[in-house]
Amino acid sequence: MVHAYVLIKTEPGRVLDIVSELRDLTAVETADTITGPADLIARVHAPDPRALAELIFRSIQTIAGVKETDTRIVVED
Repeated sequence: MVHAYVLIKTEPGRVLDIVSELRDLTAVETADTITGPADLIARVHAPDPRALAELIFRSIQTIAGVKETDTRIVVED
């Protein structure tokens, strides 16, 4: 199992809608609004690195209002 944190930048006014959509995804363990350069952080899991990439490219980056993602893979859990 691969765990990662995904930092997400959003379009103005979309944060609450996006965090709600993220929380509906089964691979998302937590999703929270944050301060700083990113607007949201999500902790996600996937069976392997390829599945993690698919989750990010097909499920997270395609949410309306998501401008940018920055993924940090957990090296020791």
